[in-house]
Amino acid sequence: MATATKATAASVAPVVGGTGEGFSDRFVAWVKRHKQLSSWIGAVIVIAAVLFVWQLSTKRRAEEIASRELQGARFAFENQNLPLAASELAKVVENYDGTNAAEEGRLLLANVRLLQGQPQQAVTVLQDWASGAGHAYRSQAYGLLGAAYENLGRFRDAAEAYEKASSAARLDFQRAQLLSDAGRAWTSAADTARAIAAYRRIVKDFPKESAVTEAKVRLGELTKGSVS
Repeated sequence: MATATKATAASVAPVVGGTGEGFSDRFVAWVKRHKQLSSWIGAVIVIAAVLFVWQLSTKRRAEEIASRELQGARFAFENQNLPLAASELAKVVENYDGTNAAEEGRLLLANVRLLQGQPQQAVTVLQDWASGAGHAYRSQAYGLLGAAYENLGRFRDAAEAYEKASSAARLDFQRAQLLSDAGRAWTSAADTARAIAAYRRIVKDFPKESAVTEAKVRLGELTKGSVS
């Protein structure tokens, strides 16, 4: 009986080492065996963390400064000092590219150029940027670009810009109105088929919007009374 009891006790004794060794123990052992490599890895992690925090801090400071300068430019705009507004907005766009303030500033600068009767300058501000503008700004960018092209008599380009603005717009009344603008530009470009398509889309997709009334009138003119 004593022998059996000893055998049973031995059979349930805990196993030390082997599969019972915890992950933390194995990790510590690995670090001890690879001290130089561990030091390098640790240094890289610390540097990456410092750079990440520094980038966040730098971006935050840039946003704050750009926002203050944008407010100054907006004040000049609201007081009808368009030359000063244009100058200040151009600085915001150039010096703080990539910030939200710079995107807002670019839209306002294009608007100022249109008010100054400088549509080509507005096109320059917008044409390379509109496609990559943030979603919150893309519709406005293409809408202003369409207006600039229309002022230049580039009606086909204007219509295409208006249609892109409509696609990027968030609200139905905006989509409908921008399609109406596109229809007007297609008509001016003597592309009746594209104009009819734009107006028919308003009637079909946005029947509750105010732009439908004009769309039906224009369709009647373009199709000689048939709006089907």
